[in-house]
Amino acid sequence: MEIIYEDNHILAVSKTCHEIVQGDKTGDEPLPETLKRLIKERDAKPGNVFLGVTHRLDRPTTGVVLFAKTSKALERLNRMFANGEVHKTYWCIVDNVWTGDAGSDSHATNLPPKEQDLTNYLVRNEKLNRSFAYDAPRPGSKEARLHYCVKAMTERYALLEVQLFTGRHHQIRCQLSHIGLPIKGDLKYGAPRSNPDGGISLHARRAQFVHPVSKQEISIVAPVPEDNLWKALAGQLT
Repeated sequence: MEIIYEDNHILAVSKTCHEIVQGDKTGDEPLPETLKRLIKERDAKPGNVFLGVTHRLDRPTTGVVLFAKTSKALERLNRMFANGEVHKTYWCIVDNVWTGDAGSDSHATNLPPKEQDLTNYLVRNEKLNRSFAYDAPRPGSKEARLHYCVKAMTERYALLEVQLFTGRHHQIRCQLSHIGLPIKGDLKYGAPRSNPDGGISLHARRAQFVHPVSKQEISIVAPVPEDNLWKALAGQLT
C-alpha cells in the first residue's frame, strides 16, 4: 500500500493484491484500520482517526482506492459514487488473441474486436462468490455496461483499458471472460494458471472526479505493479 493522494478531506492509496478494503473471513487487517493507525502515529493524533470507506476493490485487484477523512467528504463521495460521478479507469492484461494476422478480421475469425462496448446481464451467485454473464435479461440479473480497448501488446499478452459505466460484482472479470478474454491469473473466470503473487492482472489505474469540498477537478493515478510484464506493456504508452 502506498499513499498517492491526500488532503484534508480525501486520502487515496495504491492497493496491492494482498490487501483487503473490508474485513472478511480471513481475519486479515483491512486497509482502513492500517491507515488509521498510520495517520494516528504520523500526525500524533490524541483521539480516534476518522476514515470512511467509499468503495470496494476486490482483494486480488490492485490500484486506486479512495477513502474519506471527514464525514462531510464521506457523505458526498458516497452520493457521487451512487450517481456515477466518480469515473474509474481500469487496466488489465489478457492473452493476445490478436497475434499475427488473426486479428485483422475479427468477425471472420470469431475473435473479439480490439475495441467495443459490452452490455451483459449479470447474475451473482453468492455461494460461489462469482457472477455469470448473459446476453439477455434473466430473473435476478442486473445490466452491466463497459467499454474496453486494446492499448498495448506483446507477442503473448495485451493491455486493455476499461471504462466502467455500471458497478456490478466482478463486472470486468466476468464480462471479459464471457467474450473469451479472461484476465491473466484469474482462475475463477477461466485463466489457465495463477499469477506468482496470487493476484490477478486487473489494476484500478485512475479515478477522476470533482472534489466534494473544494470542487476542483481531481485525477488520481496509481502506478502499475512492480512486475516486468506490467512495466513492458505500460512502457509502450509513455
